[in-house]
Amino acid sequence: MTDFTSRPGAVSGDAGILHYGNPLGEQRRLVDGDAIVDRTDRGVLSVTGPDRLTWLDSIASQALAALEPGRGTELLILDPNGRVEHAASVVDDGETTWLIVDEGDAPGLGAWLRRMVFRSRVEVRDEPDVAIIAFLGDGPARRAVEDVAPAALVWADPWAAVTPGGWQYAAVDPHPGAGFAWREAIVAQPARDALAAGKTPVAGLLAAEALRIAAWRPRWANEVDERSLPHEVDWLRSAVHLSKGCYRGQETVAKVHNLGHPPRRLVLLHLDGSDSVLPDPGAPVLSGDDTVGAITSSALHYEEGPIALAIITRRVPDDAPLAVRADEVLIAAGQEVIVPADAGATASVPRLPRLNRRAPAR
Repeated sequence: MTDFTSRPGAVSGDAGILHYGNPLGEQRRLVDGDAIVDRTDRGVLSVTGPDRLTWLDSIASQALAALEPGRGTELLILDPNGRVEHAASVVDDGETTWLIVDEGDAPGLGAWLRRMVFRSRVEVRDEPDVAIIAFLGDGPARRAVEDVAPAALVWADPWAAVTPGGWQYAAVDPHPGAGFAWREAIVAQPARDALAAGKTPVAGLLAAEALRIAAWRPRWANEVDERSLPHEVDWLRSAVHLSKGCYRGQETVAKVHNLGHPPRRLVLLHLDGSDSVLPDPGAPVLSGDDTVGAITSSALHYEEGPIALAIITRRVPDDAPLAVRADEVLIAAGQEVIVPADAGATASVPRLPRLNRRAPAR
């Protein structure tokens, strides 16, 4: 059977095909809209039933009750303290809501959703017989997918703009994500096989990751740990609706956004490439002699060179020189601020005048 692994130069890793011999060239083809990516690192869940959208709306961070068919959005599932437990890309076809998730999160999210059904008229299913084919924009790659799967449902990443009810902490214009027109098509296995056997150029997972990192786009598999708040990675931009009804963790989301500051913040690091060492996720980030955070994702970008996303403590100044320790090598790193140290505290709470209390006269 023809498979993407049979394409010339295919190099596989644990998650799938990392590259086809030219990771930097594959990034260029993706940007030009010419290449597709076999997202074997993604899983799919389906939610059916007449209550599916209102039910998801009641338990997730995003406003979904009135989601229009074909419109892409995303949701977070938070714990009672507002920390991120699960994340999913969301698209509805009018009868089924499809959740595209990082493969490692699929079993946990599916199990949690099934526990939350109660009396709602919904059914949650794993969908192992579909695949995710990704591409950028609406060019030749999209047309190739539509040729073999004309009815394929396509999720358009909302990261390109601040979604209704959302909020952006990054103080840049234009935002690097503005041109990140990422698409993920849900296709049946025969369509995937036809694309593998076709002549459409392909790109590996390394190329997809490099473009994601350059767009400052957080991902559950990389940027989330047991402490993660959505504010720390600017996820209020696309996955949180700040004025929707109650859901688990909403109180913390509102409190941090309106009155406080997230304790950590996401930065993009431009890495010194002199030693040709790319740090792995978990590599410590240093400010002087102090460890102030850790790498979450890293890549060699076709234009920007070695780059990484890192979560660091908010107490680190925006202009502080940083370094990353990897394989006993200390790599100099310049930070590009994504979430500023003063993010949050957006509510204008009036200050009460202090009373000038004097001791009573005797």
